[in-house]
Amino acid sequence: MGLIPNTMSKNTNSRQSVWATKVLAIIRSGNSQAAVAQIKVAPTVKDLQQLRKLMQAQKLPADRLLDEAIDANLALLSAPRLHRAP
Repeated sequence: MGLIPNTMSKNTNSRQSVWATKVLAIIRSGNSQAAVAQIKVAPTVKDLQQLRKLMQAQKLPADRLLDEAIDANLALLSAPRLHRAP
């Protein structure tokens, strides 16, 4: 058999989160209340971590409100669930 590249498998570890880039655009527009609302409904811990990395890479001015929202939601998403829906 010849060497055929596997196009079905993609490395998802190196992909950037679409959610994080969209929230970063909201932050850059200056609408921090909308950004906090989006942070509160973040899909995963990975997305929040990616957002934090993007904010640091863009060297945005520190915003205590955003930092607190990210920290709080990281804690909520990282906590073990008490029960799961069937």
